[in-house]
Order: sequence, then C-alpha cells, then structure tokens
Amino acid sequence: MSTSSVTTSSVTTSSVATSSAATPTGAPNAARDTWNILVRELRPLARDPFSLIFSLLQPLVFLGLYGPLLVSSSGQPVGETLSWFVPGILVMIALFATAATGSNLLFEMQTGSHERTLVAPIARSSLILGRSLKEMAPIIVQAGVIAVATIPFGFTVNLPGMLIGLVLLAIFGMGFGALSYALALASHGRDWLFWGVQQAAIFPLMILSGMLLPLETGPEWMRAVAAVNPVSYVVTAERALFAGDLASAEVLWGFVAAIILAVVGLAVGIRSVRRSK
Repeated sequence: MSTSSVTTSSVTTSSVATSSAATPTGAPNAARDTWNILVRELRPLARDPFSLIFSLLQPLVFLGLYGPLLVSSSGQPVGETLSWFVPGILVMIALFATAATGSNLLFEMQTGSHERTLVAPIARSSLILGRSLKEMAPIIVQAGVIAVATIPFGFTVNLPGMLIGLVLLAIFGMGFGALSYALALASHGRDWLFWGVQQAAIFPLMILSGMLLPLETGPEWMRAVAAVNPVSYVVTAERALFAGDLASAEVLWGFVAAIILAVVGLAVGIRSVRRSK
C-alpha cells in the first residue's frame, strides 16, 4: 500500500550546477540538499494526488469489512469500538505505506537514476533525510482523511489529541521509511530480498501490535513479544491521544518508541547510503 508513485526523475547536470552555485565553494550543504531532495520527492505526489486516494483503499476495506465483525464480536457500541479500532488503522496506514517506500529506490537503482545522485555534489545524508521527511506528508493527509471520514459512523475525535497523534505518526513513518530505504540499498540487484524481508517483518509487527485485535487475552508469548514491539507502543499512544488522554504514560512511551525508531532508522539509512556505490 505504497503512498508514493515511482519516481522517475533524476538529478540532471543543470540541476547539479544550480545546486553547486548556491554556495560559493559548491560544497555539499546538508540542510539545503535535504530540502531539494524533499521537494523532488514530493513532486510526483503533487502531479498525481489521486495516488494518495487510491492508497486509502486497503484501510477503507478493513474499516468496512473488519470493523462490523469487531463490533458484533465485542458486543460494545459502535462508537466505543471505533475509538479503539480507528487509531490502530491509522498506524497500519503508516506501517504499510512506509514499509514499501524502498521500492521506489529499487526502481531508481534499476534505471541508473540513483547512481547519478551519488556522484552529484550533494550531501549523501540528504538522500535519506529528504526522502524520509517526504513520508510525513502523505501519512498525515491519509490519516486525517480516515479519521474525519469515520466521524459520521460514531467515531469521536479529540482535536488536540488528533493533531498530536498525526505528529506521532509522522515521526514513526519517518523512521520506518528510512529503514525501508536502507533495506532497498542492501537489496540492490536482488529485488526478491527486499520484498521477502519486508513481508516477513510487516505482518508480525502488525499482528503483534494489537492494532486489529486486543492482545490482553492472547497467549503469554504474544504479550511478551508485543512488549518489545515498538509499533504496539505507537498504537496504544494513538488510542490514548484520540480519546483525549494527552498526559497519559502511554503517550509518553509512544513518542519514546517512535523517536528511537526514527533515530535508529535514520542512522542506519544514512550509513547505508554513505557506503553505497
């Protein structure tokens, strides 16, 4: 459920010259280069905004088909069930979307576009930072649309909690997206490795986070794994935020998990792109 279309543009000679002219020495400038990469990655979304709408199909299917089953099995009112279920769906949007972003980089490596960016006079760290920051925009838009669309069905939203929750999703998506790019770099020439690792990781992370079903009544080993799954802390924090419990410990631990994931993801991604040839 990728939120971005395949990027086919590359850093041309003229753009490199313009970038170099921005500083007297033509030396890389991490902040400027990150901004340039961010703008470059957002252009396909601006040209084709319908890709964002199409990527909402999967979460809408879960809400439309899985939601009623959850309501009937829980025996709780629709509003209470949605208050538990929708925040998990929002995290699922971020998880699936960012896990697949490395596929864009795989395509760029196949076409030679990525190799041309490596020889451009830009800071290599900006290649990961710019791409990772780009993941924040579609995640915020999609999560906001889903949250608002479920209000007529009984989902109640605490506006400050929703805004903070979107920030939390953006931080989480930035870290997970950076890891996806690092996996793409490690899978260069072996696309099957990227998709194999991605699929092997994403579904256990989803199921063992409690985003679709509560884990409180599950086997003890599942609860133990969930305790070390960073996604589960983000899911719990989102539920607390959307319920208006802004000062709860769950929110704090959710941000801690998301920030750690972002730091680790960016560190691994930057190291990978600096070592790429």
